[in-house]
Formats: sequence, structure tokens, C-alpha cells
Amino acid sequence: MAFALHAPRVNNNDDIVQVIAFRVGVGDFVKLGDIVLDVETDKAIVEVAAENDGYVLKLMCEVDDKVAVGSILLWQGESLDEPVPEAPVVAAAGGGGGNARPTAKARALLKELGLDAAVVPAAGDRLTLADVEAHMAAHGIQRRDRTPAVTVSAQESLPDVPGELRDLNAEERGMLITVSWHRDHAAATYLEVEYDPKAWEDHAAAYAAENKLMLSPLLPLLAYRYVQLVKASPRLNATVVNGKRFQYQPVNLGFTVQAGETLYLTVVRDAESLEAKPFIEALGEVQRHAIQRKLSRAETSGATIAFSSMARWNVSRHIPILPPYCSLMIAHAAPKGSGRAVLGASYDHRVLSGFDVARLLMELAKPA
Repeated sequence: MAFALHAPRVNNNDDIVQVIAFRVGVGDFVKLGDIVLDVETDKAIVEVAAENDGYVLKLMCEVDDKVAVGSILLWQGESLDEPVPEAPVVAAAGGGGGNARPTAKARALLKELGLDAAVVPAAGDRLTLADVEAHMAAHGIQRRDRTPAVTVSAQESLPDVPGELRDLNAEERGMLITVSWHRDHAAATYLEVEYDPKAWEDHAAAYAAENKLMLSPLLPLLAYRYVQLVKASPRLNATVVNGKRFQYQPVNLGFTVQAGETLYLTVVRDAESLEAKPFIEALGEVQRHAIQRKLSRAETSGATIAFSSMARWNVSRHIPILPPYCSLMIAHAAPKGSGRAVLGASYDHRVLSGFDVARLLMELAKPA
């Protein structure tokens, strides 16, 4: 039976990818994890790996085609003579399709699959769940693991020690993706400054008393000050894609939360638009969702800057890993025995200079 390889969702906001190169041709045998083609979005060029062993039976698009996320890129089979289902060629950007408004259930499934409603024909005035499921059956689309694929090098060999291979869970795969991006793309660098934390402790205590808070708002206030400094200096809120500077419009703050044994990078979106009190409330909400294991997709993706603290474990210095497409991550730590403390930052030297980051840290060390 033939099986399909679908166009991946690379970025949350991109419903279309462009095919820029094929690494295989019809008749080639490829193994699970082999790179078969490259696609491009507005933000990145991504290698697409085979999801099964098998022969390439048919290419469903050509180089430079723009195709909808979830569309079939190629068919594979266990033998060269397997029949390929008769399905329309992958939908091109701006191509035809249904114009019917989707129902709530249809919209949820479209979002899960990364499909554009415009490429799914509707049987009636509304695009229904049955219409989407019929489109899935006709195109060989299946519900897939939402975690991005990670390709392991073919040269990697098993350790010469007894053991067994086990699949990574979703959080472990996310960490692997983050560490791989930090290693393979960013020119990762770290620096830190010493400061007296008493001014911040006094500021947090005064804010807590004024707003009748039971818990110290020290970290949320530090994070809020960080967001405001980045808002005032937009060059801090950027990344590099394909040799060009990609300047973010919103400031989406990534904030690490330890929930049991799981480390989450939660995200407060459009943080620059919030005043202090709503910001602290929004940050508290994503922290609660993390502890309850009820984070939404929007609360775990799209960070443009990030903040991490290990003060609760009395760690006095740590060097964070940069999340993908994030050029700046603050490292907050506990005071040392001398009473002094350090504020550090991991940063992408392709985007920021040491002067940019040192100036930010010196400003962040002082309450506004």
C-alpha cells in the first residue's frame, strides 16, 4: 500500500511552504529519516525527512511550487509497482478550493492538520467535519504527532555499552529541538554583570504591600522591566533567517517554568502592550497552566525573547540554552554569600553585540 509524505508546518503563522529542492527522484529507495526535499517559509529553510522506508513512487509537486501545509509532497511504497491513489496535485497558494465557512469542529481539525479551509471542498453551504475527513481520506492525510520531527545523523552509532533505544516523549523532543537549534544555528555567547539585588528586593516588597500580594512579585517585575527595555530598544527583539535580520513586531516573552520534572518555556504574547499589573496576571496564568499541564499551543511557542531563573534552587550562575529563533535569554540567579548577585544573558552574536547585551543587563539590574 502506498503512503504519503505531507508538507510540514514549520511556523505557526505559515499555511504555505515553497518547495526549493528535491533530494530524491522516482524509483529511489529512501529510509526513515533520510532527507528527501527542502521547503522554505518566510522564516526558514527546512529539510523534510522521510517518515517511512520505501521507494519513491511519484512526486506530487515541482521545485518552486508553493503548496499548502498538509498537502501530499510525494508517495512512497514498499515496491515500485504499487499503485498510487488518484488524488489532486498539492494545492498551490492562491489556488482554488472551497469558500464555505467552516464549522467549529471543522475549524479545529483544520487547525490540527495545518490545512487551509480554502483547499477543502464543501458539500454544502458550510465546510463540515465530514468534508474535512473526506478530504483527508482522498489525499491520504492522517492525524500526526504535532511534535516537529528531528532527524538523527545516519553516522551516529550506538554506544558500546548494553542498553536499549527508547522514544523521547514530547517534552524531551522539544528539548532536543531547542538544543539542536542552539548548537547548529546561533552564534551562542554568554556574559554577565554583578549587581546588588537589594534595590530590586525593596522594590518588589513595596509593590507587594501596595497591591496586597501574598507572594513576592520579584521575578514578574524583573521580567516586566526586561520587556519594557526591549520595547524601547527593538534591535534586541530580532533573529537571523537566511542571512537576513528578521525584526519581530510583538515582544513575546518566554519564561521558564519547572512543573515537577518537566521544564516548560511558557510564552506571554504581546507582552509589550501590557501594563505591569496585567502583565503579572498574564504571567501568573501561564505559570498555573504549566503546573496543571494545560498549556495551549500559543502559550508554548513564538517566544522572541526569554527569561530564566534558577534562584529558587540557590544556583548562583547558569548559562541558558537559546530557544529557536530567539536571540536573547536572561539568566537570573540567587545572590552569592557576599550578598552580590549576577544577571547573565545568553545571546546570538549574529544579531547582538556584547555592548548591546551588557547595556541591557546594567539597566535591568536597576528597578525603573
